[in-house]
Amino acid sequence: MILVIGAGGLGCEILKNLAMTGFRNIHVIDMDTIDVSNLNRQFLFRQNDVGRPKAEVAAEFIKRRSPNVSITPHRAKIQDMPEEFYMQFTQVICGLDSIEARRWINAYLHSLVDSHGFEGFKPMIDGGTEGFKGNARVVLPSISACFECGLSLHGAKTTYPICTIANTPRLPEHCIEWASVLEWPRVFPDKKLDGDNPEHITWLVDRASERANKFNISGITYSLTQGVVKNIIPAIASTNAIIAAACTNEALKLLEKSPDCLVCGNQQAELIEQLKEDSVLRLKAPTLTFGTASLYFQNPPALEEETRPNLAKKSTLTVTDPTLPTSLEVTVGFA
Repeated sequence: MILVIGAGGLGCEILKNLAMTGFRNIHVIDMDTIDVSNLNRQFLFRQNDVGRPKAEVAAEFIKRRSPNVSITPHRAKIQDMPEEFYMQFTQVICGLDSIEARRWINAYLHSLVDSHGFEGFKPMIDGGTEGFKGNARVVLPSISACFECGLSLHGAKTTYPICTIANTPRLPEHCIEWASVLEWPRVFPDKKLDGDNPEHITWLVDRASERANKFNISGITYSLTQGVVKNIIPAIASTNAIIAAACTNEALKLLEKSPDCLVCGNQQAELIEQLKEDSVLRLKAPTLTFGTASLYFQNPPALEEETRPNLAKKSTLTVTDPTLPTSLEVTVGFA
């Protein structure tokens, strides 16, 4: 079972890829609702979905296209979900555009390992995009470098000196910042500026344009004004598609471990003849040891006769064989 955090531009691509790759049990969590500005790149949504929860609409779309996929939506903040919620997943994929949220889930998954050991180990695949740039990385909690380790690689929010925007603006962004940071609080001291409110943005455009004209500055537009106020970074669909593909590929790699692998597998097996007859193990003359003591030798005959009574014991044994690249641990029991 896999958890996808975020059902925006990157999250939509990840959900589609997981369903097409063969993942059959998916959960998706997102606290946002669909806005009309999402429709140009978040392809799981349609015009009549505006205002509805992103997670629910995305899950409905995937179910219609892939009926065999079980996908469960959650409209909530990741910080509000209980520990039991995260413990049920084998891995977590993040399609978030918030540094704060990514830092929180990174720290929380590490805390699960600290409190639950191996049972709390949940690999995290973090994807992020910014314009034509993007990255996908795997975080193995308490093993590999985590999201916090690379925090310095993320650029800080663009800011402008207050003296510049107040006295000597040179760019259209300076005029917009003046209107939002200085003029709005002066005119509306009791009203909070809402970057999603068209009336608020239109007011800022008018005030910023007036100031720009005084300083012979051009380029004030509605989209630029909203972008400066909300710190909007251009989202490009092709970048989201590439990074989502990389995230899905990493998720698939993590699930390719074979339980029958002689080196890293933990599948239980039975004993001696079955070990020798096993087409995967291909042993010739296995020797069994228990702790630091030898349990059973197949050769020479004298040692075989002496150690055979030990086979009535039930325990975890170590198997060595000339054909094995490493030792093999098996749990045996005899009727």
